Amino acid sequence: MALINNHNVYDYYLSTYAKEAGTSRFDTHKKSELRGVYNRMVKTNKDAPLYKMNIDDDALNFVIDLKETARQMQNVVSSLTTEGSDIESVFYKKIAVSSNEDAVDVEYVGDEKNPDTPVFEVGVKAVATPQVNQGKFLQASGHDFEAGSYTFDLDTTSNSYEFQFNVNYDDTNYAVQNKIARLINTSNVGLKAEIVSNEHAQTALRITSKQTGLAENEEYLFNIKSGTAWKEINTLGIDKISSPAESSVFTLNGSEHSSLANTFTINQEFEITIKGVTPEDQPAQIGFKANTEAIADSVDNLLTSFNGFVEVGQKYSSGRGNNQLLNEINSISRTFAAELAKVGIAINDDMSLSLNKDAMAGVVTGEDAKKAFETLNKFKDALSREADKTAVNPMNYVDKVAVEYKNPGRNFAAPYASSTYSGLLIDQSL
Repeated sequence: MALINNHNVYDYYLSTYAKEAGTSRFDTHKKSELRGVYNRMVKTNKDAPLYKMNIDDDALNFVIDLKETARQMQNVVSSLTTEGSDIESVFYKKIAVSSNEDAVDVEYVGDEKNPDTPVFEVGVKAVATPQVNQGKFLQASGHDFEAGSYTFDLDTTSNSYEFQFNVNYDDTNYAVQNKIARLINTSNVGLKAEIVSNEHAQTALRITSKQTGLAENEEYLFNIKSGTAWKEINTLGIDKISSPAESSVFTLNGSEHSSLANTFTINQEFEITIKGVTPEDQPAQIGFKANTEAIADSVDNLLTSFNGFVEVGQKYSSGRGNNQLLNEINSISRTFAAELAKVGIAINDDMSLSLNKDAMAGVVTGEDAKKAFETLNKFKDALSREADKTAVNPMNYVDKVAVEYKNPGRNFAAPYASSTYSGLLIDQSL
């Protein structure tokens, strides 16, 4: 089992993927799905040989790239099916579209068989915002706090809390701010605390509510009171509201409405997400994509995830000489090359795939539509298997040396050995 003690890999993940991770509804799973993943992890660990490798940032970054690319492909595959595993279902699926996606995003969550779903207009006058308490900027290396134990109170719209923190005699202003930030972030009270800095080497504590909007009878989403730390809270300046929470204001077919959040459902059919203000005389038009456009966009997303694998494989092989990932991915495209060409998918010189949407639209509406969907289904299933295999054991593609092969048929499961690093033994002295 691998031990990661290099903080650079965590920094790489946070800066590259953390902001996007978990944004898809396909990142949530049923118990049966999680059980299936666990069983594959256990089986992989049970059968994996023991390896040694010289771990470094490139190898760890490659594993992260590979796992995230596999996750994205799994999500795309999931989005292509509604019932069963037939990609043809997308052809009959209602896919909502907004004429101004920068301001209004939409997803159809209603009954696919409802023939009377209307189109409508959404105009946005204001976006819902959270409450922000911006603290005072203090010299980061300064010592404005006396040693001692302090408490302060925090009231929300539903609960009251008391927080306690200690200041040591050698704590800097930054150290005190960091203690309070960690205290709030780990308390699960619906707030996010962060330390911000300016050009004068000063830092401030900023506290933001995760909730947005303010009801008519509410004065705040959270309120900080000094308790036994009046001087300290006043020095930090976190008890003052610098930006109050506001509700979203929007029009629906010309009629004005408001919401505490930026995401809401209309008639249990359309999930609307407000992202920006629309021009006063140009509300967003909400309608549906044409069937051929929907299938083409869905297949294009699948090809984008495939090309992501190609990109990661090329990036890694150029620096370390390992072509296993590229060989597997390219084997899939070569196997389906002739059939993919008939549905408008071409293999480019750089091994990526591209789609001719007009050609595909003609095929899926023509006499060979059934055969075209069979080709797309086979290709989707092949990519799904590759993504599942890669996500369970990305270390399979990292350069390593086998130390010992396990005795076939006489092994036992190691459920506590994460299959992310199946069979891997890292010798830091290499």
